[in-house]
Amino acid sequence: MWYAGLDWADDHHDLVVIDEASTKLAAKRFAHTKAGLEELTRFLESFTGPEHKDQLACIIETSRGLLISTLLEAGFTVYPVNPKVADRRRSASGAKTDQIDAYLLAKLGRAELADLRKLHPDSPSIAELKELTRDQDALVQMQTRLVNQLTACLKAYYPVALELFTKLHQRSTLRFLQTFPTPQAAMAASAAQIAQVLKEAGHPTASKVASQIYDTLHRPHLTADAITTRTKSRLALALIAQLLPLLEQIAVYEKEIETLFLTHADSQIFESLPGAGKRLAPRLLAELGDDRTRYTGCSQLAALAGTAPVLYQSGNYRKAHRRHACLKPLRNALYQLARTSRQQEPWADDYYQRKRAEGKSHSVALRALSNVWLRILYRMWHTHTCYDPAIFAASRQAHARRAA
Repeated sequence: MWYAGLDWADDHHDLVVIDEASTKLAAKRFAHTKAGLEELTRFLESFTGPEHKDQLACIIETSRGLLISTLLEAGFTVYPVNPKVADRRRSASGAKTDQIDAYLLAKLGRAELADLRKLHPDSPSIAELKELTRDQDALVQMQTRLVNQLTACLKAYYPVALELFTKLHQRSTLRFLQTFPTPQAAMAASAAQIAQVLKEAGHPTASKVASQIYDTLHRPHLTADAITTRTKSRLALALIAQLLPLLEQIAVYEKEIETLFLTHADSQIFESLPGAGKRLAPRLLAELGDDRTRYTGCSQLAALAGTAPVLYQSGNYRKAHRRHACLKPLRNALYQLARTSRQQEPWADDYYQRKRAEGKSHSVALRALSNVWLRILYRMWHTHTCYDPAIFAASRQAHARRAA
């Protein structure tokens, strides 16, 4: 058996190969280019030959990227690890180089291979759905930053605009602000002109809202001086110019995600979750995947999702805290599922309220509820069964009798 530690970077990758006796067999750097990655796979194959690639374990501090794809396509086994795991094996001197890091990863593989989790590639549909949902989340975060900046900008010179619409991140609001970027321009417009702008932006009740906006604009409200108005209105237009196409692209992503999600065989399982809706159901499917052999049990998935607490004990001090090393997109999706399910499932709200009565904070109570939902979801996913409140109620009763 051989153990290859790979310290990856943007433009190069350092490799160290050791054997069962922890003897260093090779140490080499490869460029992050097509030729460099091909050279890397040929170099690894020089140890294993074409028929024994499963006897070489590649240990690396990432689970994504072109390097990972190249290794998997070449037939090598990859074990991704958290960077903190290898960092704790560093010597007392604190010496750190790319070669040292690669060697530490190789030694980690040799010593703890049985405890490492082999990387199983997602199916093509799950891989695409995962990339789409994560990319859309990144776009939504960009939208949130821009909306916050626009809100601060409007407060500085155009505060009445924040009273005119319930949401800034909608097309009709942005089109209105783009057409009337200052309070003076908005006040100079008639109700009919405002209605026309809203109608062109697709507002469902343009005429009714336009008259309300007109009345609000002509009541006394705060205004800024001429210099602030000129400078901040320019900034507002710049932010709006970024927000409008971003909103359109997020909507395009939404349609693509929905289409891909509905074509998957497991879509009905995740759709049946109360409160999942069009947003959470695809994300839960993307993060769990469709490989039922990937997880040995629900506890392993709970640790990966970050819903299972981590115990910290030292002397008389003992406390459970949130798990930080986890799959953040899955944790966020489960947290949101716990939040929305309280409105549709009475037992979920009862569980949350019970945790709050025990003195738990809002976030801790929701994390505890998300852990319950994970156990339910794992059972549904593992048995290909949709959510049924009656089945869950019967299971709770049976558990209560055993506990008694």
